[in-house]
Amino acid sequence: QVQLVESGGGLVQAGGSLRLSCAASGRTFSSIAMGWFRQAPGKEREFVAGISRSGLNTGSADSVKDRFTISRDNAKSTVNLQMNSLRPEDTAVYYCAAAITIFPPRSADGYGYWGQGTQVTVSS
Repeated sequence: QVQLVESGGGLVQAGGSLRLSCAASGRTFSSIAMGWFRQAPGKEREFVAGISRSGLNTGSADSVKDRFTISRDNAKSTVNLQMNSLRPEDTAVYYCAAAITIFPPRSADGYGYWGQGTQVTVSS
């Protein structure tokens, strides 16, 4: 079992920044790949960014490339999502997810563990 707790969401103006964090417990953190997903009202959950269990490989959606950066600290069992140049269309509930794999899947079906989500609202 893996428990995930997100933090860092909030309200920000367009062009601003936020940093999301996710704390993991229950399993050796370096044995799991991590991902961030988001879900806006009326839309499906979508992949935002993922990071391999070593932290050496990352991937992100085209919509956030060059604006969002995923990172992890295996010593602290945390994964972060630095979000810059935020846009109103980034407004969503953001979820942290864990997969017992080397590399992070881009499909939500590839993840077996999810956090409760944190709201990010970007005003125009």
